[in-house]
Amino acid sequence: MPCLIAAPASGSGKTLVSLALAALARRRGLNLQTFKVGPDYLDPQLLSLASGRACRNLDALLCGEDWLRQSFQRHGSQGDLCLVEGVMGLFDGKGPSAEGSSAHVAALLQLPVVLVVEASRQAGSLAALVRGFRDHDPQLSIAGVVLNGVGSARHEALLREALASIAMPVLGALPRHSSLELPSRHLGLLPAHELEDVQTRLEAWAELAQEHLDLEQLWPLLSAPPPAEPAPPPAPPGGWPSEAPIKVALASDAAFHFRYPEAIELLEQNGLTVEAWSPLADEPLPSDCRGVILPGGYPELHAGSLSASQRSLSALRQARAMGLPIYAECGGLLLLGRGLEDQQGVLHPMADLLPFQARRGSLSLGYRQASPLGDGLVLRQGETLWGHEFHRWQLDAENAEDSSLWQLEGWGSPARREGWGDGQLHASWLHLHWGGCPAIPQRFAAAARQVSPLVPD
Repeated sequence: MPCLIAAPASGSGKTLVSLALAALARRRGLNLQTFKVGPDYLDPQLLSLASGRACRNLDALLCGEDWLRQSFQRHGSQGDLCLVEGVMGLFDGKGPSAEGSSAHVAALLQLPVVLVVEASRQAGSLAALVRGFRDHDPQLSIAGVVLNGVGSARHEALLREALASIAMPVLGALPRHSSLELPSRHLGLLPAHELEDVQTRLEAWAELAQEHLDLEQLWPLLSAPPPAEPAPPPAPPGGWPSEAPIKVALASDAAFHFRYPEAIELLEQNGLTVEAWSPLADEPLPSDCRGVILPGGYPELHAGSLSASQRSLSALRQARAMGLPIYAECGGLLLLGRGLEDQQGVLHPMADLLPFQARRGSLSLGYRQASPLGDGLVLRQGETLWGHEFHRWQLDAENAEDSSLWQLEGWGSPARREGWGDGQLHASWLHLHWGGCPAIPQRFAAAARQVSPLVPD
């Protein structure tokens, strides 16, 4: 079985180790299937870049344990090798619990853990830290430790001796160097498409694994799970559509790129053809499309350019007027408001379909349980969904309570009404993984089939 690469805390180097192994596997001509624990969008982009295969998210809260196991088995068994990167600290999950954490996923899948420890300011204390993680949960197996931030040969020798005292294998020692740092911004690492000198970085990551990781011990921990009998995707209510596929538009550019691979796959399984559309390039909506999907991303970094994209904004208003289904979450929500403030505090007009202006504010982060307040485009009253909220922009909304989509509750977050929705529109801060709520693409597809195709002005 493969391993899960985890750490005591965020920023310890688990992404760097994962990228190094993925890049080396690719250089050797091997197909490595990567996975990422949790609701992250940015790390999976980098892992996909390094491995050459689409990274898959494993989130027990958003998708459920059964779906998680099935996804891991189905996709993991298709590669020569397999690797799972954890999220945050090993036991960090929903609130103060380990639910949804890397440890939760490792236990579900019975994966050994490789612990990446940022050891630049430690010596003998490292043994106490690692012993605590090793003994905290008897269900977990710690296969070994990768040391990150090692300052010298003497420092490495100290760390190795400390871990030998608790019989913990050392699986590698990465040097301390600024060239190994991954660039980031306010919501995490830079997206893969913004990295400069990609080929140079891939080579550097591969060399890092080759020179500083104990591949004799690590490579067997990347073995893919055994193949399983392929299961056909579940048919939507009423069976598969028999008519020809219909077209829907998916915002896809530097401003809108937070999505899971399953989103397009599930739309296609429900008889839709998904066409990429760039609001940032001021493109009109595709002719004959019958629905619009606006995923998350970084529209706040492109507010001026989006505001100047009058053809795209006009097309959104036309789609709304014609009754086309529109699904928007997080960054996609911001495109629908009256104004969006950029990083310099300048407010730029947007599509003006919803009564709010968005400005930089405090961080909103965490899992949320959502209870719809009525039937809408993709929701039904009485259902309960889990989603994830992660944003630094906040809304100055007018009469938001009159059109609230659902009530959100989460650890440390007061219950509140949030979002806008009706039979045509779903717009919310909340990110959903459709693998855990397949009724959403089914209902979106059904709504798209009920409307006339868009005829551009």
